[in-house]
Amino acid sequence: MKQNILVESESVVSFEVKADSDNLEQFLKREYDVSSRLIKKMVRERSIFLNGEKVRRNVSVKKGDTVSLLMDDEDDNNLPEPEIELDIIYEDIDLVVLNKRPFTVVHTTQGHPIGTIANGLAYYFLENKIKKKIRFINRLDRDTSGVLLVGKNSFAHQQISKQFKDNTVEKTYLTVVDGVVGEDKATIDLPIERESEDSIMRIVREDGKRAVTHYEVVERYKDATLLKVRLETGRTHQIRVHLKHIGHPIIGDSLYFKESPDIDRQALHSYAMKLRLPRDKSEIELRAELPYDILNLIEKLKKA
Repeated sequence: MKQNILVESESVVSFEVKADSDNLEQFLKREYDVSSRLIKKMVRERSIFLNGEKVRRNVSVKKGDTVSLLMDDEDDNNLPEPEIELDIIYEDIDLVVLNKRPFTVVHTTQGHPIGTIANGLAYYFLENKIKKKIRFINRLDRDTSGVLLVGKNSFAHQQISKQFKDNTVEKTYLTVVDGVVGEDKATIDLPIERESEDSIMRIVREDGKRAVTHYEVVERYKDATLLKVRLETGRTHQIRVHLKHIGHPIIGDSLYFKESPDIDRQALHSYAMKLRLPRDKSEIELRAELPYDILNLIEKLKKA
């Protein structure tokens, strides 16, 4: 196979070797953080190329070589639905990034086989001839809006998932909480654990996992505050639990506070994520503007 056949796309990612290396596997791990699992998969499928030729993972590589990974076409099992609206805020050959709207389920499940973002993306992939499975990188529950990352291939998914695991993705949220927060900015460093073994609720507990939340005041109202929150860790319900613990639960949070007549979900929005792109490692910040219901809540609070 000639090298020029391996054109960069959703299915092909290529790396230039900048210095002599021991072997191909060590080069991919050390220089590009490609996981052993993905390398083994590529080797098993004979999908690793050196200067356009299929090779094994222990082959030597030298400065000026080109290493390419070829990811086979895949079938996605989600039913394509053209009527699902997608608010795409960024796209390249590795990623689709959405501003997820509230009240939308992300994954198909037995209870939600249709009407999900996965169904909408299945149609989008089909229309744009992206022959890959839909790989959600981060998770947002039904009632949380904001930045939602989707990988177009296994390489992108592995690369950015590792950034999440290593806590190198800078995650910023906007939320409206009950009461007037006194400090302009502060950090909550308190462990979180399940309330009980069979409960979905989390609480601050000494035997829990470390959780760190930084917040700063954006705007104060008569009986509420708009906060910008940055997560240093990513525990389940972390923002909701920490803010409740300091006496400022999120407005509309029926699980950790109470329902609100002004918004019918928790006023929590994944506003921005700063991460490194999978191929060239350049830093990018992805932002999703506030949805209508939180903007409407803020307007009501300003008039109160």
